[in-house]
Amino acid sequence: MKNLSRLLLAMLLVLGYSNANAQDKNNPWQITIGANAVDAFPSGDGAPFSETIFSEYFNVGDHWNILPSLSTISVSKYMGDGFSFGVAGSLNKITKWGDASVDDLSYYGVDGTIKYSLGDILKSNVIEPYLGIGGGYTWVDEVGAGTLNGTLGFNFWFSDNVGLTIQSAYKHSFEDYLNTHFQHTAGISIKFGGTDTDGDGIYDKDDACPDVAGLAAFNGCPDTDGDGIEDSKDSCPNEAGLAELNGCPDSDGDGVADKDDNCPTVAGLKALGGCPDADGDGVTDADDKCVDVAGPAANQGCPWPDTDGDGVLDKDDKCPSVKGTVANSGCPEVSEEVQKTLNEYAKTILFDTGKSSIQSQSAAVLGDIIKILKEYPTSKFTVEGHTDSVGSDKLNQRLSDARANAVKEYLVENGIDEFRLSAIGYGESKPIDTNATRKGRANNRRVEINLAK
Repeated sequence: MKNLSRLLLAMLLVLGYSNANAQDKNNPWQITIGANAVDAFPSGDGAPFSETIFSEYFNVGDHWNILPSLSTISVSKYMGDGFSFGVAGSLNKITKWGDASVDDLSYYGVDGTIKYSLGDILKSNVIEPYLGIGGGYTWVDEVGAGTLNGTLGFNFWFSDNVGLTIQSAYKHSFEDYLNTHFQHTAGISIKFGGTDTDGDGIYDKDDACPDVAGLAAFNGCPDTDGDGIEDSKDSCPNEAGLAELNGCPDSDGDGVADKDDNCPTVAGLKALGGCPDADGDGVTDADDKCVDVAGPAANQGCPWPDTDGDGVLDKDDKCPSVKGTVANSGCPEVSEEVQKTLNEYAKTILFDTGKSSIQSQSAAVLGDIIKILKEYPTSKFTVEGHTDSVGSDKLNQRLSDARANAVKEYLVENGIDEFRLSAIGYGESKPIDTNATRKGRANNRRVEINLAK
């Protein structure tokens, strides 16, 4: 009964320890259930468990006391940085003390161990060696003593949670009546206690998205559209897309993501928001009034016309329907020949004697003058009045001004822009012939229409 009480005490200590600490993440707990063997050889001086314990260490048949049934249980918790702390309880039957046979002696042990994993050194997920140091209390029949323990063991993991543990502990007694000995254990180990809030198979400690089910490839974060780009880095998490477009689709394959593509079903240019430009003029086809001919955006993608074919585009041509020169903004220039014709017509304009009133028979020649002026719609002209020397200078000056203005007014009334014309009288100051003869004076009485300077 006492032996049974000791075993129950060991079990209670183990279970009490496992319940006394809050669980950590990523399977920090390990429970091992198995069998143990006690090696009490050699006896040396005749006493069991002598200090020469390493003699015949592997002589299993002669010296190991093995209880093949469930005889040991341990629970350990990972503390961090490769360290864990565990508590173990065990029982056995001792029939071999060195070379001597003894009556069945009961063996009970409760041990605490600090372990250090060497798994990172091997960089293996299967084989995990470890070292341990600790202490405990061992009873052999009615005799009990404390021990200082050193441990070497191996975990062989079949999966992330299940494995085989083999361990050998060197137990040095603090009392002469319980000498040093070995205790070897082998058992099945189970790791547990990890938290997986989102149920994606990745424990919260390693899960970058612990509240949302995800993939191991993305540290537990989701890839909703399955395009190989995790949602946090996917600009279009609900639509499968391309890595180079941050996970967004490109239906027309033009390198512009559909969400940024103004023409998502037709391949186009990045510079034009994914829309096509057939004539390459920088105006999208949808906005281009001349899809097959390049033209400026200002004219909706169409080339500027040159209606009169003078090399000056209509937009810059002040005379778009009349062929002119580039130098004169597309308008025709008044040549010397045209200027000469104008004045030949102008000289034939007749006035009433001593007056500025134009005689009716001059209407035809004035019509010819108007036709010429209309051919040069941007050119400006000066209507000049001249007299002979008969009469006073003052009178002649006044008469020449009046006749020049009379001609100007006639031209304006008949369709010539007023701002293209000016009028001036020179009196008798600019004769072109002698005033000594009747013919000469007739030549000096004239009107001229000259290109304004």
